[in-house]
Amino acid sequence: MFEPILKLLKKTGVSFWIVVALPLGIIFGQFLPKFTEQVIQYFGPVFISMVKCLVVPLIFSTLYVGIVGHGNDLKAVGRLAVKSILYFEFVTTLALIFGLIMANIVKPGKGANISGVSLDGLTLASPMKWSDYFGKVVPVSFFSAASSNEVLQVVFCSIMFSIASVQVPDSSRKSMSDFMKALSNIMFKVTSLVMNYAPVGVFAAVAHTVAKNGLGILASLGKLVLTLYGTLIIFIALVFVPMMILCKISIKPFSKAVMQPAILAFTTASSESALPIALQNLEAFGIPPNIVSFVLPTGYSFNLDGSTLYLSLAAMFCAQAANVHLPVSKQILLVLTLMLSSKGVAAVPRASLVVLSATIESFGIPREGIGLILGVDAFMDMARTCTNLLGNCLATVVMARWEHEFPPYGRWEGRYAGMDPRLNNESESNTIDPRTAEIDKMA
Repeated sequence: MFEPILKLLKKTGVSFWIVVALPLGIIFGQFLPKFTEQVIQYFGPVFISMVKCLVVPLIFSTLYVGIVGHGNDLKAVGRLAVKSILYFEFVTTLALIFGLIMANIVKPGKGANISGVSLDGLTLASPMKWSDYFGKVVPVSFFSAASSNEVLQVVFCSIMFSIASVQVPDSSRKSMSDFMKALSNIMFKVTSLVMNYAPVGVFAAVAHTVAKNGLGILASLGKLVLTLYGTLIIFIALVFVPMMILCKISIKPFSKAVMQPAILAFTTASSESALPIALQNLEAFGIPPNIVSFVLPTGYSFNLDGSTLYLSLAAMFCAQAANVHLPVSKQILLVLTLMLSSKGVAAVPRASLVVLSATIESFGIPREGIGLILGVDAFMDMARTCTNLLGNCLATVVMARWEHEFPPYGRWEGRYAGMDPRLNNESESNTIDPRTAEIDKMA
C-alpha cells in the first residue's frame, strides 16, 4: 500500500514537496479557514521552533572551525568585517533608492482612502536608536543571547572565543577544535533531518496566513503588493545579477544552492527558518566556513535589502495616500534617515512597521497609511524576507570572491560531479564532502 508513496518520496526532493505545499496551503486557508485556525496553524510554529534550535550551535561551531582554521591570520577576520559592512551599506542604499524611484513612478498610494482607518489596535514599541542597537551587539551573557536567538550576539561571542583559542598552544585547543568540528558535522546532519518536516511547516504557515488575512484583501491593495513584488524583481535583475557577473559567480549553480532556503524564507516569512539550510548549502557550494558563518548571520542585521526597499516604498505610499507632497529634497532626507534607522530593523518588535511609523511621523505623514498596509503586510513580508535571504547569500559569495577564497566560475566545472572546490591545495586529501550532493537533491 505504501510502496508507491515510498518510491515517490525517493524520486523527489524536499524542495518539490515544499512547492506542492504552497498551493495546498492557499487552498486550505481560503476554503477551510476555521479548520486551519483550529488545527493546521499549530503545525507551523513547530517547524520554526525546530529550526531555531539549530541556529546557535550551528553558527558557533562553524564560525569557530573557520576562524581557527585560519591559524594566526587574524587580520583576515578584521578585513572581512570591514569589507562586509561597506558592501552591506552600499547595497541597502541602492535598495532604498529603488523603492523611492518606483514609488514615484507607479504611485501605489494615489487614490487610497485613509479616512476612517483606525490605529487603535496597533501597538508599536519605541524604535531603537543607533546607539542602543550598537550596545546590543555585546550580550550580558552568552546563554541569554543563545536562549533568545540573538544571532549577532552569538556571532560576537563566537568570534571572541575563536580568537582566544587561536592564541593558546595547539595542545590546549586540539580537543576543543575536534569537538567543534564534530558538532558542526552533526548539526548539518540534524539540519537535514529537520528539513524533512519543512513541507508540513510551509503548508501550515501559508494556510494560516491566507485564513487570517484572506486573498480578497489583495484586490483592494493589489497595486501596492504588485509594486513591491515588481520592484524587488527589478532590484534582483539590476543589482544582484550584475553583481554576480562582475564577481564572476556562475548564476545557475548559485541559484541551485539558494533555491531551497529562498523558498523557505518566502513561504514562512521567516529568515531564521532558512538560515541553517542556507549555511549548509553555501558551504556545500564551496564557501569557507569562516566566511559563511560570519557574513550570513551578520547580514541578517545589516543587509536587509528587501526590508529597506520596502521601507522607502511604504513611506512614499503613506505620503501619497495622505496627499502629503514630499519634494525631492525631503525624499533624499527620507532615504538618509532610513539608511540609519533600518539597520536596527531586525532587533525590534514588529520590525519594519516600527521603523516605518517613526520615520513617517518625523516627516509629518499621518500614520493611518500603516493601517492600510497592515492588511497586506503578511503577503509583502514573504517577498521582502526572501529578498533579504537572497541578498545575504549573494553577499557571502561576493565576500569569498573578494577574499580570494572562492574561484571564479569555470574553474570548478566538476563541482556537481562530486568534487569539492575547497580542495584548492594539492597537499590536501581529495575527499568528497558529504554535503556536496545536497544541492542537487534539492534542486
